[in-house]
Amino acid sequence: MFENSLSWLAMLAYGVIVWQFAPKRVSIKGFFTGSDDGEGIKGSAPGLWLLVASAAISWIFAKSIANAASLAQAFGLSGSIGYAFYYLSFLVAGVVIYIIRTKGGDQSLPAFLIRKYGTLCAKLFVAAIAIRLFNEVWSNTKVVGLYFGDEGSAGYWASVAAVTGFTVFYSWRAGLRGSLLTDGGQMILASVLLAGILLFIMPEFAARGLPQFPEAASMAGWTFAGLALVQAFSYPFHDPVLTDRGFITSPKTMLKGFILAGLIGGGFIFLFGFVGIFGALEGLGGNPSLAVPSSFGITMLLIVNAIMMTSAGSTLDSTFASTAKLTARDWSGAKDAPTERQLTTGRKAVIIIAVLGNLPLFSLYLGAEVGPAVIAATTISGTMVMGLAPIFILAFLPGAGRWSFHLAFWPGIFFGVIMTLEGAMGLQIVPAWIDIGVGKYADDLGVNLWGVGLCTVGFLAGCAIELIIPKKSLVATPA
Repeated sequence: MFENSLSWLAMLAYGVIVWQFAPKRVSIKGFFTGSDDGEGIKGSAPGLWLLVASAAISWIFAKSIANAASLAQAFGLSGSIGYAFYYLSFLVAGVVIYIIRTKGGDQSLPAFLIRKYGTLCAKLFVAAIAIRLFNEVWSNTKVVGLYFGDEGSAGYWASVAAVTGFTVFYSWRAGLRGSLLTDGGQMILASVLLAGILLFIMPEFAARGLPQFPEAASMAGWTFAGLALVQAFSYPFHDPVLTDRGFITSPKTMLKGFILAGLIGGGFIFLFGFVGIFGALEGLGGNPSLAVPSSFGITMLLIVNAIMMTSAGSTLDSTFASTAKLTARDWSGAKDAPTERQLTTGRKAVIIIAVLGNLPLFSLYLGAEVGPAVIAATTISGTMVMGLAPIFILAFLPGAGRWSFHLAFWPGIFFGVIMTLEGAMGLQIVPAWIDIGVGKYADDLGVNLWGVGLCTVGFLAGCAIELIIPKKSLVATPA
């Protein structure tokens, strides 16, 4: 009872700190673009370090922290490094968005897709990233809930409702501007808390050294690292939490900010992986982001609890802001200034995604486990969008058009569905010869590597079709 009360006090303290950073007045433009219009200031775009802090903390998900610890506990340093490889997505996204903005003048990824591939292709893309946003809600609130009680307990559900409700409240009011400003405070808080965690565990490593992992486990971790490297070329494009921030500053500031945010975010995740390695050193079972702090007592448990709330809150407010923009502006391809009607639509979307996004938590009554479910939310969604790599990276090729989009996009969706069915049904659908590497992620790596190759071939075939077939026969019916 005492520990539970302290956890709720930690949540209250978190709420008070974040509320101090949340803007009390935001214009319609600021709600969607993150500018400081309506705050009595000059109405400018976010600065470099606000962009860096926001982009970094928005990708230091509660689920990512839990995943990094779990993978490091299972595979050692290779698991921790592997998960950090996902942060190469910042470099990939930064370079592509820089080119999109400086060469084409587009103000969002959907706007680029409409210009390059057509309205239908843009709507398919928006539908795909909507699934990503849906997954971000439950996979983060679930991790937080476990610090307040077992799955299904009153404390678990109350904490999920509290962190969701509080984040909805300030996101509904302030949108992307609120997300940016609170992200700044959340990044500072998360960094302080991480330093506190390392002060607990690093002396043990200094005294006893790192644990030895079997070669098979280490190789399995490197297999996961290979999967992360492959997915880093497509993964960033289906995450508007990241890509929306690519259009709110000047292109040069954005590129510099994305590179810095990738280094900071990846470093943060790598360092948190030592929590999992410590769990292996101590022979602790279960979820290391729970078991390790519990072994140190209430102080460290509260620190980790606070860092999970911070990371979950920063991801949730970004998710809600992106959902508002996606629904109110990106789906319709709006290019004009944001309107009051769009604001109302966006705010309704925030409430809807908050409710629908938490419904998968009820899967616990079907016996679902948190670890596999949360990691699967990352790897499977990354598989489904493998076709986005050639769609964005090779968009400059002659003939790139709607045929190229479809011949790259749909194979990725197909492979993603196959992997989802494998996980849900416990079947081996993919033949063993496709596997690459060692361990449980050999299947994923094989599917992703072969799949990206197939999507790229499909994209190139689409370019050839566009160049060979007379233009008149390829003109799409206006949407």
